[in-house]
Amino acid sequence: MAHSSSARKRIRQNAKRRARNRWRLRTLRQAIRDFHTKLAHGTVAEATDAYASCQKIIDRSAQKGVIHPNQRDRRKSRLVAALKRKKAAA
Repeated sequence: MAHSSSARKRIRQNAKRRARNRWRLRTLRQAIRDFHTKLAHGTVAEATDAYASCQKIIDRSAQKGVIHPNQRDRRKSRLVAALKRKKAAA
């Protein structure tokens, strides 16, 4: 257990930041799931809209340090590739 007041404060800050980061990661994963659902069962227009919102969340997560910038690029690349396959098939 922390003894100094600054160490106690650091523990409180870390807990808040961890909760916020977990929320951001959960939101990111949900957006990706929604995109894949719309891609599989919806129209191309719905999937395009879902990709746009998903892209914003991915960019914000990388900006805030929740995911690495390389992971951001990889995720966006895979999502847009899946969207292009859907458009080509339609």
